[in-house]
Amino acid sequence: MRQDERMTDEAIAWAVQTGDPSFEDWDAFTAWLEADPAHADAYDRAMAAVMDAAEEGLVAPANDAVAEEVPARGGWRWLALAASVVLVAMLGFIQLRDASYVVETAAGETRTVALADGSDVTLGGAARIVLDRDDPRVATLEQGRALFSVRHDDADPFVVDVGGHTLVDAGTVFDVARVGKTTSVAVSEGVVLVNPERKLARLEPGDTLSVTDGSDAYRLGTAPVARIGEWRDGRLTFDEATLGEIAHELSSSTGIAFSAAPTVAERRVTGSVALAPVKQNPQAVGPLFGVAVRREGDSWIIDRP
Repeated sequence: MRQDERMTDEAIAWAVQTGDPSFEDWDAFTAWLEADPAHADAYDRAMAAVMDAAEEGLVAPANDAVAEEVPARGGWRWLALAASVVLVAMLGFIQLRDASYVVETAAGETRTVALADGSDVTLGGAARIVLDRDDPRVATLEQGRALFSVRHDDADPFVVDVGGHTLVDAGTVFDVARVGKTTSVAVSEGVVLVNPERKLARLEPGDTLSVTDGSDAYRLGTAPVARIGEWRDGRLTFDEATLGEIAHELSSSTGIAFSAAPTVAERRVTGSVALAPVKQNPQAVGPLFGVAVRREGDSWIIDRP
């Protein structure tokens, strides 16, 4: 196989994989792109062929789809690629057409995404965010925790949608968490406006807010600014959190499966946890919160002492 054909086949393979919403191996994809400047061009041609084929109605998402050869657009190779992408990941294909893309992290993983406008977002473990290639000033956090460091622009505010709520930046560093049906926001720098078109809340440094789905009843509070976003440095601090919530956060942040026994799941505690010792020994959580931690299969159960 000639070198250019091999590169084309690799580009096709990456196009199929990155079109799948469940794709996670972005590090390997980036390494492939950086290995040869020609790789990026090959990948762009592959993705352009997918969109062209779909817009012209040449691909159908069915096993008996029939491709029509279009020599001017590269022939059978590109139509086969388009069919593969549609069949493997229709949702991912739709996202390519509207310029949105998904970034996800595994439990225990932390990842920073640089945006084209000079802002960046750091994702905690088990997070999922939707971004837009055409508009880096919008984001939708679907689950997990994210720390936004936003370049301020009066003429083009940064907007985050999360849990049916809208957060508008006013030159800001702020932490957002989406856990279950609860959305939480904490501001480290600048100002965040929450739901400016509905029940407005204005958050300044040290302010926190949490709200449950289906409600505009905000729970407002404060936190030391130095504590906001500390999870990036391997620490979690809880203030009157339930043990069920703590188990969820520990699972996402460490990659170790924790759960709270029903008898203690609603018990509220306060404390701070360094994650490194917990990763080495999950039972280290016990003395911090006055609980017992026992192993059951692949999980660690938080229970009464």
